[in-house]
Amino acid sequence: MSTVTADRAAQGAPAAQAAADRDASRVPVRRLTVLHDAECSLCGFLCDWLRRQPQLVPLEFVPAGSAQACARYPGLDHRATLDEITVVGDAGQVYRGAAAWIVTLWALREHRALSHRLSTPAGAKVARAAVLAAARWRQGQEQAAGWGGGVYRRGDGWSYDPHVGWLYDPPACAGGACATD
Repeated sequence: MSTVTADRAAQGAPAAQAAADRDASRVPVRRLTVLHDAECSLCGFLCDWLRRQPQLVPLEFVPAGSAQACARYPGLDHRATLDEITVVGDAGQVYRGAAAWIVTLWALREHRALSHRLSTPAGAKVARAAVLAAARWRQGQEQAAGWGGGVYRRGDGWSYDPHVGWLYDPPACAGGACATD
């Protein structure tokens, strides 16, 4: 079930009705609003990149959790929109996570074909992996924000090979007790 179908079902519509509501001939998407974390450097970079792309469907960028976002979409969980990319269609469609990235790429002239590939079951795994990688990067940036950077420690399993770069080999557990316990 897609995010849109799940959102419609959560609003009390049966799954069959929610799926019918997604019919592009009945509910065309004429504009998409991308809710983004204005404090995130990765989000800012991606928004700038998206703005420069030729668009088949206009994209509008609104800071997630802002007064503007809350006023326009009072039914959304705005705290969650700060954690995961959320895109809202002009007819009320809500896309989150990988589905949000796929629909955003679909709006771009030069990336629509890629969005179709990512919407397949195999492609959805790739899209989800990209979203998880971005979330992991953001999490690392938030943790390092206090003093400006992170550290790789040998005791945590990190080593540096000048030919390859940083390598991670998690510490072994001895006697059922791990160093991370």
